[in-house]
Amino acid sequence: MVIAWQVLNKIAHPKSPRFTDKFLVVTPGITIRDRLRVLLPNDAENYYQKLELVPSTYLQDLGRAKIVITNYHAFMLRDNIDAAKLTKSILGQSNNPDLFKETPGQMVKRVGGELGKNIIVINDEAHHCYHRKPIEENSEKLTGDARKEAERNAQEARTWITGLEQINNKIGIKAVYDLSATPFFLAGSGYAEGTLFPWVVSDFSLTDAIESGIVKVPRVPVDDNTINENPINRNLWQHIGNAFKGTRKSQETEFVYPQEFENALSALYDNYQKAYNLWDKRRSDYPDSMPPVFIVVCNNTLTSKRVFDYIAGYEKDLPNGDKSLIKGRLPIFSNVHNGQWLAQPNTLLIDSQQLESGEALSKEFKQLVSTEIEEFKAEIKQRYPGRSVDNLTDEDLLREVMNTVGKKGKLGEHLKCVVSVSMLTEGWDANSVTHILGIRAFSSQLLCEQVVGRGLRRMSYETEPHSVDVEGKTVEFEAFPAEYAEVYGVPFEFIPTAGGSPEPKPPKETTLVYTVDERADSLITFPHVIGYRRELIGECLSYQFDEGVQYILTSKDISTLTENAPIAGESSLQSPDEIKKKRLSEIAFLLTQLILEKYFEQEGCDKGVHHVIGRHAVQNKVKFWLFPQVLQITKYWMKEYLICRDNTFPQLLWYEELKHNAANRIVQRLQTQAGQPILKPILQPRHAEGSTEEINYRTSKPVYVTNHKCHLSHMVLDSVWERQFAQALQSMDEVAAYVKNHQLDFKIPYTFEGKQHHYLLDFIAKVDDGHEDLLNLIIEVSGEKRPDKETKMETVKNLWVPAVNNSGQFGRWAVCEVMDPYQAMATIREFLNNDKDSI
Repeated sequence: MVIAWQVLNKIAHPKSPRFTDKFLVVTPGITIRDRLRVLLPNDAENYYQKLELVPSTYLQDLGRAKIVITNYHAFMLRDNIDAAKLTKSILGQSNNPDLFKETPGQMVKRVGGELGKNIIVINDEAHHCYHRKPIEENSEKLTGDARKEAERNAQEARTWITGLEQINNKIGIKAVYDLSATPFFLAGSGYAEGTLFPWVVSDFSLTDAIESGIVKVPRVPVDDNTINENPINRNLWQHIGNAFKGTRKSQETEFVYPQEFENALSALYDNYQKAYNLWDKRRSDYPDSMPPVFIVVCNNTLTSKRVFDYIAGYEKDLPNGDKSLIKGRLPIFSNVHNGQWLAQPNTLLIDSQQLESGEALSKEFKQLVSTEIEEFKAEIKQRYPGRSVDNLTDEDLLREVMNTVGKKGKLGEHLKCVVSVSMLTEGWDANSVTHILGIRAFSSQLLCEQVVGRGLRRMSYETEPHSVDVEGKTVEFEAFPAEYAEVYGVPFEFIPTAGGSPEPKPPKETTLVYTVDERADSLITFPHVIGYRRELIGECLSYQFDEGVQYILTSKDISTLTENAPIAGESSLQSPDEIKKKRLSEIAFLLTQLILEKYFEQEGCDKGVHHVIGRHAVQNKVKFWLFPQVLQITKYWMKEYLICRDNTFPQLLWYEELKHNAANRIVQRLQTQAGQPILKPILQPRHAEGSTEEINYRTSKPVYVTNHKCHLSHMVLDSVWERQFAQALQSMDEVAAYVKNHQLDFKIPYTFEGKQHHYLLDFIAKVDDGHEDLLNLIIEVSGEKRPDKETKMETVKNLWVPAVNNSGQFGRWAVCEVMDPYQAMATIREFLNNDKDSI
């Protein structure tokens, strides 16, 4: 409408400086750029004619408009020559990266040279285009994925706004019109995330659209049957974030999915399955209808890959070099069937931001989706026999698949689930989305709106007759029927909070303690040990169970019933009903399989071979002949010592985390008739390793500014001696890195007077003790003697340290007790000298 208004008035008033017929439309990505071809008057699907924006007599006049539609990536200065790095270094100075790049003037000519001067710019999704506010010293510092996302936002805004400034300098811009459904500053802008742009002149919010019925109504969790103040499935990342963070080393080990994740996914999938079955039942009568679509939005590539593997299945590398296809846990979404990849995948893993940039996909991401790419190429050859795929890039292929999800006769028509890295891009317009799961942090309502908004496009715009009673009279009208989108893991608020409050007290001054990324060499990792076990030697198993091995399942922490409610309308009760249908014998088999693979390995065998017992494959690396014994013991334990309170049931042990907890309890009381057991640690199933990465918190306590030997920016001071103790560690040549154990979640489990407790030790240091690898030294500064102190230290010395060292997964560990903090250097050096050979 802006284009029609300007062009027609330019024709009517050719000398008026208020109007123009030259337009530059800028978009955030290729998808919207291609879709906005409907703004070109000569396009067959142009909106001026299709939506009857102007009388037919004016359509020819609109043809005089000069319109360029591009994505902001076109503002990046490109290389003038296409040559290898070595060639460029020979032709010019290798230390001048801009030598072969085009100038801003050349960029302007490339992007908008045909327009001439005094153009109008229309920014679509303009919340990506702004001048960044200088960062204030006391502003919140971001770390990890949040920091990377903020930096990406800032870079996008800088490229966009700089490009427009260069265009204005060369050919002049008459006016800029910003269009956005979320006109707010993003993280990384220097402003508080979600701050409304000050130049907004017209606003029709998402809440207005929901209340008007022109979009789907999102239903979010409002209650569940746990004792938590808020339902677990509403802000899911609070409960699973630590488990999904992981460290570089933990990526190489098998990931145990947290039960909150499996429970949320199972409940939402069960609800999806009902919608899918209804569609499947009716599709013979409605052949053009598309299956409902389930989308998952993750925080990064690692998380999205883990979620994708769980949902769709994956290829597992076996120890002998062979590969085995593992089917997805959700049957409708699985890409594996009968041990083979499906020719038409049900689930797609996508990084829409990489695709929208127009640049090549990263090598890492291409490896993740290589199977799907080949399957889609094969489908193209089958659908379009004369079409060559040789000239079709992987990026173009995946872009076409993503943009045709839910569209009949297109490559994406068979997709039922989309797992997205970061945010699904603007312009993704699949109208068949019915379920949304957020597996990431949401720092603002802006992010919530953007994610929820991807699934709110209505499937039908056919009105239905409605009637309401108004003052005793029946009023009839036509309106859209309500359509719903079920949303988990996105803490979307329908009503913004407002109102007055008492006079606030002045806040205490605080210091931000955070991980310094530039000090990555000082990274310290540590195991999360939740108990100790003795690895059995021998094959005749017996058990002595008592109340100590009981496992009580309650709805205190496990949500088995969630109420999803919209801003207005019908609520929905959801639960993981499919899990409850599983047979108890299957749960016992799976639990037995885990116990064998975790605790009964054999050496010197072909680990690639599998033995099939019943319907379950057990790897040959385990003592598979013990399966009958362990299964009998497991069934007895489930019958007598697995206690299910209200709204829980034994089939919940299908969840990986709960299954590991049960296995640990059973093995605690197993015995054999031969050999001494070996002490091993029991690791936290969903978060086996912690580290100094991604630490970010504020404290009002005194702090000490650390140097390069500490991965954290500051050390919180709880005692007067701690500053000097830290200085002593920093001055010791033997110490390569150190950290105080504050808010690291590093704790030692121990038992005192029959009760389970956790012990927080003071420091961890990485120390050079003359061996090839550094020693992880736990340092405890002992204060006054207490009855439980001796028990604590005995547990660390005789249980924790030997168990962790026996595991061989976390390097070498030792513990040093310092009685006088002002003699720390001498005490540590004496310990290293005396125990050099035994460590």
